[in-house]
Amino acid sequence: MELEEKRNGHCREEGFDGLEAMAEDDKFLPNKSGGKKEIAFTDFEGKTSFGMSIFNLSNAIMGSGILGLAFAMSNTGIILFIILLVFIAILSAYSIHLLLKSAGVVGIRAYEQLGYRAFGQPGKMLAACIITIHNIGAMSSYLFIVKSELPLVIQVFLDKHENTGEWFMNGNYLILIVSALIILPLALMKQLGYLGYTSGFSLSCMVFFLISVIYKKFNIACPLPDVHPNLTHIADNFAAMNETGDSCEAKLFTMNSQTVYTIPILAFAFVCHPEVLPIYTELRDANKKRMQRVANVSILAMFIMYLLTALFGYLTFYAGVESELLHTYSQVDTMDKLILCVRLAVLVAVTLTVPVVLFPIRRAVLQILFPEKPFHWGRHIGIAFCLISLVNVLVIFVPSIRDIFGLIGATSAPSLIFILPAIFYIRIVPIDQEPLKSRPKIQAACFAAVGFIFMVMSLSFIISDWATGESRSGGGH
Repeated sequence: MELEEKRNGHCREEGFDGLEAMAEDDKFLPNKSGGKKEIAFTDFEGKTSFGMSIFNLSNAIMGSGILGLAFAMSNTGIILFIILLVFIAILSAYSIHLLLKSAGVVGIRAYEQLGYRAFGQPGKMLAACIITIHNIGAMSSYLFIVKSELPLVIQVFLDKHENTGEWFMNGNYLILIVSALIILPLALMKQLGYLGYTSGFSLSCMVFFLISVIYKKFNIACPLPDVHPNLTHIADNFAAMNETGDSCEAKLFTMNSQTVYTIPILAFAFVCHPEVLPIYTELRDANKKRMQRVANVSILAMFIMYLLTALFGYLTFYAGVESELLHTYSQVDTMDKLILCVRLAVLVAVTLTVPVVLFPIRRAVLQILFPEKPFHWGRHIGIAFCLISLVNVLVIFVPSIRDIFGLIGATSAPSLIFILPAIFYIRIVPIDQEPLKSRPKIQAACFAAVGFIFMVMSLSFIISDWATGESRSGGGH
């Protein structure tokens, strides 16, 4: 998502706060009071070029979800995965259309404020809570990558061919250390500042990751050679499949107990909707058609990148792929220098992105709990400490990154992609402009219903999978 929540996707913090306050007073909208037009939000002159806006939105889409796509393909087959990927990409573009149409009607370009205009304070609180939940899930997925990958990096630097169990190679201890020494100090900054520049580095890391995945496909033989039994239980499963001769066969269609995680993983990977409206605000010569083109090009670019990553990752490991693709390469050679470089780049990117993602969560918490209070260092520090502590607890006790992708992808992701844009559109667009029985509003209502059905079904299947204690393939640790 998916590395999401970048500075470029937020717009300027202080100016944005003032604009939000104007929205609640209905001063965003032009009126003819006294024959003089009020200053409207749509009068803001953006300075970001079309190309840079595509870069910013692509950054907002790109996230840790890319690491789970090969696992998703292994549990659906190539054809079914492509169908689902196209389906989610088209629906994401349509939901952005709904957001832009709603924003154009009321002159507001902030997700929470659309909720306020649609349903008042409850709507604003609902949007803020869902965005907060999604960002906590994103932070958890980033720290899970640290938990999974950092021990392997230390193992290579110590020239060890296996994890011998020392405390400094325990992922749980390492995320606590990284959180205390790096993430918390950066999260205590008053403004995002230079942290926003990590967005470009994050996207570069993922491009490097994709190139490495494609390269390794042609350098790893199938079936895999014998691997150390302590690496992961997935390696044992892979060895068992080798005996049946099925391990190196690509499946076009397949269904199993893990297939239920596919759509949540894809939805998690395409969430960028809280950033769409701020990027729209910064776009030069902004209008709905131009911003929709930005969204379409960005989604297409990420679609291609996601498809290539999933395809080449799957065709490297087939049914042996783990839910965190990068970790799967430890089955072949823990000491591989190229994969070490990829791991280091991804680790630095996700570590620096966690405090960036924390800023909007803290801002939402302040709006919910202390809406009228001025800035106070005690609250600023306390909220950051509590959020980081909560995320650490989640990462320590959640057994697989697949569970994070699945749970967040089945709850906040469909809310942000399907449900909220549709119900905001239905409420905000005037009835005299589009009656409730008009085709666009019926489509929006069906869109929201699809999102709700998807959420209920995905959660039901995932909870059922947890309850039955199915093989938790893809543990990634």
